[in-house]
Amino acid sequence: MRYSHAETRPAFLTTDEVLDYLKVTSRTIYRLIKAGDLPAVRIGRQWRFRQSDLDAWLDRQQANMN
Repeated sequence: MRYSHAETRPAFLTTDEVLDYLKVTSRTIYRLIKAGDLPAVRIGRQWRFRQSDLDAWLDRQQANMN
C-alpha cells in the first residue's frame, strides 16, 4: 500500500519501544507473543507492533478486569 504525503502511515513500534511503553520485561513481551495474546508482526528476525493494536489490546485487558 502506498501513502501520499498527506496520509499518515501506521505507527509501528520496536520491541524496545513496547518494553518502555508497557513497562514490562522482554520475557513478558515474548511470552505474550508466543501465547498469541499480544498482536505483533515478525519482520525477518525482529518483531514490530502497531501502536493502535497495542492500545486496543490494553483496552481489552482493562475491560476483562472489570
